[in-house]
Amino acid sequence: MSGLDESVWDLLHEALELYRDHPRAVDQLGRQLGRFSEPLRIAVAGPWRSGKSTLLNAIMGEEVAPVEVADGRQVFTWYEDGPEPRVTAYPATGSPRDLAVSRGGGGIRVDLGGGRWDQVDDIVVQWPARALRHAILIDTPAVTPGIDDVLAGADDGRPGDGRSGDRRLALGTGPGAGLPGGGGAGLSDGGSATIERIVREADAVLYLSRDGRGDDLRLLQTALPGTVARAAPVNVLLVLSRVDELAGGRVDALLTARQLARRHRRDPRINSQCLSVVALGGLVALAGRMLSESEFAALAVLAGLDRAQTDRVLLSTDRFTAADFPVPLDVETRRGLLDRLGIFGVRLSTTLVRTGCDSRGRLAAELVRRSGLTELRESITRYFVDRAPVLKSRAALLALESLLLAEPRPGAKELLARLEQVLTGAHEFRELRLSAALLGGQIRFEPELTAEANRLIGADGTSVAARLGVEHDAGVDELWARGSAAVRDWQELAEDPVRGLDQRRAARVVVRSCEGMLAELS
Repeated sequence: MSGLDESVWDLLHEALELYRDHPRAVDQLGRQLGRFSEPLRIAVAGPWRSGKSTLLNAIMGEEVAPVEVADGRQVFTWYEDGPEPRVTAYPATGSPRDLAVSRGGGGIRVDLGGGRWDQVDDIVVQWPARALRHAILIDTPAVTPGIDDVLAGADDGRPGDGRSGDRRLALGTGPGAGLPGGGGAGLSDGGSATIERIVREADAVLYLSRDGRGDDLRLLQTALPGTVARAAPVNVLLVLSRVDELAGGRVDALLTARQLARRHRRDPRINSQCLSVVALGGLVALAGRMLSESEFAALAVLAGLDRAQTDRVLLSTDRFTAADFPVPLDVETRRGLLDRLGIFGVRLSTTLVRTGCDSRGRLAAELVRRSGLTELRESITRYFVDRAPVLKSRAALLALESLLLAEPRPGAKELLARLEQVLTGAHEFRELRLSAALLGGQIRFEPELTAEANRLIGADGTSVAARLGVEHDAGVDELWARGSAAVRDWQELAEDPVRGLDQRRAARVVVRSCEGMLAELS
């Protein structure tokens, strides 16, 4: 440990001593300490029909979400790595129960075996997937701005879309359990309780929005008022979802969406509340991960049609599934293509096959690339996984601040002041914000300086060697020489009167990062 996480670790132990006669507080603080050794928790949140289940499946490369419960009720569903598939329900009281599972075309369905679903807040899905080795993905109930009650029903239009949550919190032992505002809030508590739980339980959030309004993000930022939430809004990526519906479903819809994402990244009303904005065509991304040989063969048949014929049959879903179809593809095959790709995805795929994607592998790779999934995964790695200790420290500070304010006692005020000092001096948060600003174009240097700044603040890796751009086994003398040179170069930029104010401020952040490296080397 070093830096921010070490300071937070010390604060949590001081709080343990302060609340040693408060069992629930001790339990909560102990769990916050335990989270430092757990995988990062990433919540997938957004309004109803925003594409959360499709995104989860695209990331995992399998159709696992949604978990559909018998009565269609939404619950928090946690996806974590495991040696073999296993699904467990965690009621608010009582023992966990392994569930009988059946696979369907749109996720997995579970049966409580005669139990009551209204007593279950959390389902944990253990699944062997590479994407889950370094992070737990949390599928959350739908959030609708301006409406207190979360709508029941399916994500992506599927009936009974399940949602996930913290198994320990459902048992009354999770972070926040037994404290004001904590515990396994069920859907009866309304959308605000769902948002609060997302903020408390997740280290990072993928927030899906169809139009990228800043109002969506303010739900997360105002859910838990306090110094930490205001000072460190560094744990949210905004995902423009279902972008294949933009531009009337034209083949260039994904390009239009990427341009919209770039505009949003430069909008101070949005970039002040999230790290970055990424456009994702969820169905196209999932199709790229799941495309079968038979589906490719059907698309190849369509691509063999005359261009005018193709345009006519792909004008609408009704025409595409009509009985008088000009090629021998039965209705079920065509409906299967629509389920897999949507009408936009079929249009895009036939165009790609016609222009050179002449195998399933090539077409699948191109669909993934164009969908925005590659950019999203890179953003998750850059901002979340590679910065896991920073995000876990933020979550711990948030929980500690909430406890100190909710349970005041002699010594709590002084500890709160210490917390604010740690927060004020947390250079790691500034690095995250600067990395996002450089990537989004809010702050511009010459291309070489931009690349160097990103490297020095940890965008290419947080070790000293990675930051300085040398091999991992480089000697201390070489590291010191490079670090000292970087301090001098960026100090000059920070004091250059020709540079803009934003550039000079950014340069000072880089200088501080370089000084931190030298301090670590010494």
